[in-house]
Amino acid sequence: MKKTYTISGMTCNSCKSSIHQNLNEIPEVESLEVNLEKAEAIIFMKSNIEISKLQNVLPSKFHIEEKVIDDSDELKNEPSIESDKEKSKLQQLKPLFIILIYISVASVLMNFKNWNSSEVMLDFMGLFYIVFSFFKMLDLKGFPESFSMYDPLAKRLPIYGWIYPFIETGLGLMLLMRFEIKIALIITLIVLGITTIGVTKTLLDKKSIRCACLGTALKLPMTEATFIENIIMIAMAISMLTNYTVV
Repeated sequence: MKKTYTISGMTCNSCKSSIHQNLNEIPEVESLEVNLEKAEAIIFMKSNIEISKLQNVLPSKFHIEEKVIDDSDELKNEPSIESDKEKSKLQQLKPLFIILIYISVASVLMNFKNWNSSEVMLDFMGLFYIVFSFFKMLDLKGFPESFSMYDPLAKRLPIYGWIYPFIETGLGLMLLMRFEIKIALIITLIVLGITTIGVTKTLLDKKSIRCACLGTALKLPMTEATFIENIIMIAMAISMLTNYTVV
C-alpha cells in the first residue's frame, strides 16, 4: 500500500532527515521517500496507518496530511516516484564503487616503485578517510541527522555526528603522515566497529534508509556494500595493528 502526504514545516535537509528517521521507526512502514522541494512524503506501508499515528512520531513543528491525487496524476508521477526503487543496487552504488576504485589505484601508484603491502593499506585507509570526510563536509548540517539513523552512538549522543567528519579527517591525516599509526588504527576499530553494529541492525531489520558514508550529497542506499566496506577497513586495521604490535 502506498500513500502520499504533504508535510508543512520542512525547510532544510536536517528537517527532511528528521522526518525520514521518525516515520521509518513505525513498524508498518516498509519504505518511504521524503521530498524537500515538494514538501511531500511517499510511504509504502504493510497496512493502513492512522494519520494521528504519523503525526505523533513527528516533532511538533511538522504537520502531516494525506494528499489526495487523482488517477491521472498518479500515472503521470509514477515513473519519477519509483525511479530509485527501479534502479538496481549496482546502479545506485556506482558512485561508491568508482570512488573506491580511484582510492585503490592511487594507493597502488603511490607505492609502485617501492612496493610494500603494508604501506599500500595505510595509504588506502588514509585516502579513504580523507575522501569520505570531504563528502560529509559538503553538508555538515544534514549529515548528523542521516548518520544518527543507524549509528548507535550518534543516535544517543548527537554531538558525535557533528564531529565525526573531523574525526575521519584527522585519522586520514595521521595514516597518510604515518603519525601515531597505532592510535589511529585503534580509533578506527572503535568508530567503525560502532557504525558496523548499526549497519548490521539496519540490514537485519530490512529498513530502507540512506547511507551517510558519503554524506548527504550522494543519495546512497543502505546495502550490504556498506557493511562490506566497513568490514574491509576493520580487517585492514586489525592486520596493520597486529603487524605493528609484533614489531
